[in-house]
Amino acid sequence: MDEHTQAAPLIDARRHDAVIFDMDGVVTDSASVHAAVWKEAFDDFLDRRSVVVGEDRSPFGADDYLRWVDGVPRYQGVTNFLAARGISLPYGDPADGEDAGTVCALGNRKDRLFKDRLTRDGIPAFDTTVALVRRLQAAGIGVAVFSASRNCAEVLRAAGIGDLFGVRVDGIVADELGLAGKPDPAMLLEAARRLGAEPE
Repeated sequence: MDEHTQAAPLIDARRHDAVIFDMDGVVTDSASVHAAVWKEAFDDFLDRRSVVVGEDRSPFGADDYLRWVDGVPRYQGVTNFLAARGISLPYGDPADGEDAGTVCALGNRKDRLFKDRLTRDGIPAFDTTVALVRRLQAAGIGVAVFSASRNCAEVLRAAGIGDLFGVRVDGIVADELGLAGKPDPAMLLEAARRLGAEPE
């Protein structure tokens, strides 16, 4: 082996019970799509909003994505970002139409924009991650995927890896079980439980 060739890391089932993968930005290149549609939804909302003293209507940026919406449930992300900008909207109802003027309506618009892009463009998977998951499975190490997104299964299917993970803890599971999103470890702990692995 020359200096430019690296050996694959050793996978030892005696040292690891399971590996849990975050979906967005780790398994699939969906984080960039989420960031783009959040920007589209928020910038359109801010552009159409009347000027109100004390509200910050500057465009949504990369820092806003990482700070307020990345990895948290959609409606919580809307609430976080609007609060950071000094903007208050009624929470509303998850069934709200996109023009209802509520937190849920804005979150629903973002979700529709994301699904439109998913249908139109698909989502690439990271080949190196997929290869690692398969190596772990071959070594008898449990694998799971987690995501705050309620669209996790759709994203994995769009990436051509819908059957890669036998255990998936996503936004639907989180809602059913009342699990908090990141940075709370509740979803990771549930994934470990489903894999029969000790979190430690």
